[in-house]
Amino acid sequence: MVPIFRKRLSRRTVLRGAGAALGLPFLDAMVPALNAEERLEKPPVRNAFLFMPNGVRPDHYTPPGDDEQFELTPMLASLKNVKSEITLLENLWNEQTSGRNGHWPKVPAFLSGGYVVRTSGRDMDTGGISVDQVLASTVGQGTPLPSFELGVDEAYTGVDNIGGGFTRIYGSHIAWRDPHTPVPKEILPQLAFDRLFRTGPATPVLSGFTTQHPEVQKSLARDDLSVLDLVREDAKSLRNQVGVSDRAKLDEYLESVRSIERRIETSLKPQKRWINDNSFDVKRPKAGVPEQHIEHVRLMLDIMVLAFWTDTTRVGTFMFGNAQTGRNFSFLDGVNGSFHGLSHHRNEEDKLLQYEKIGTWHFEQLAYVLEKMKSLPEAGGSLLDHSLVMFGSTLRDGNSHDNHNLPIILAGRGNGFVRPGRRIRYEKDTPLCNLYLTMLQQQHGLDHKTFGDSTGALDKLS
Repeated sequence: MVPIFRKRLSRRTVLRGAGAALGLPFLDAMVPALNAEERLEKPPVRNAFLFMPNGVRPDHYTPPGDDEQFELTPMLASLKNVKSEITLLENLWNEQTSGRNGHWPKVPAFLSGGYVVRTSGRDMDTGGISVDQVLASTVGQGTPLPSFELGVDEAYTGVDNIGGGFTRIYGSHIAWRDPHTPVPKEILPQLAFDRLFRTGPATPVLSGFTTQHPEVQKSLARDDLSVLDLVREDAKSLRNQVGVSDRAKLDEYLESVRSIERRIETSLKPQKRWINDNSFDVKRPKAGVPEQHIEHVRLMLDIMVLAFWTDTTRVGTFMFGNAQTGRNFSFLDGVNGSFHGLSHHRNEEDKLLQYEKIGTWHFEQLAYVLEKMKSLPEAGGSLLDHSLVMFGSTLRDGNSHDNHNLPIILAGRGNGFVRPGRRIRYEKDTPLCNLYLTMLQQQHGLDHKTFGDSTGALDKLS
């Protein structure tokens, strides 16, 4: 029964409070305002690029078997539940990183394929824009955050004079807005979460360069009220303006927000968005860097998934660590040392085993995020079906700094762009940029004839 009085609401109506904006669920009162101009008819494609430093143990990474008959090695065993959702790509490389420093110029070339100029930092030049930022400037313009850059290590400063005179800033970023400008990454879970859900002048600054900056400390000192608390007064006012049916819906919605704070929009711009009706619980993280590294990594991955799920962004990057990361992995059984240090294993069996365990741990984190995306139903499929997640490193073997046959894994289907569950071997030394060109042309329909050092689009993906 339609109530006698019902205020007509725009689908873009939000509840507003100090530093917060909360999108509403669909209400009967929105029927007159809902139209095709305000909502996507099908889920958008999301692209994530995940970077792991220091390479893998090659002899324990490469699986036996071809195409759909490939077998997971013990190093990749954690991916068994998503084996049908991954594609192993082999023989891809970035030629422009050959014969140079083992780490610093390879990282910014990961997503661009450019020739990175040796510099102390004043005249940085990576030779190209990264593919994620090409997507951010095109498909990313339909969301509040064109792209979302996350990591766990603060950006390095200074120059590695022993390593050839490259600025360490190169090794701290895979996202480059242009050849001279890195895109800062957020490393604090709470501030990453707030970027999705908080608006206004108190929007947090990025902490990627230092967590000790006064503005970062100020952001972390903000109250920990939920977004619902911030918009409570506006919600109370709205209840008095809608019918009984809408009040029930509104109450039910606000109750669900207490645990998920779902369907939150960070912008009032009239843009087409995808709306997921199911929940994905992520509570606002505590301030600071989590004590446990695995908690830090998984919080950041959860927040990236939430950003995709709420269509707050469709392009994301995550760095498991900077080049030559000093992260100590002694929290793993049988490991005593840092990832970078143990990557220089000199083919000593004890160090090789530890190096392998660290790499295996990273694949376990990949499995974690992929299983989570696969579990989220969306439009008759899953979030993973409508995403393409690329995981890889700029080195094959950290000991030799080998940049041939990089360990590259694609996950998801990208809305039909990829037919996963296969091992694909391309010709030796096929440009990694051929993959990016294929994404731009075939996945997103962009008019790019070349990208980086590409020689053509990849076949066999679909």
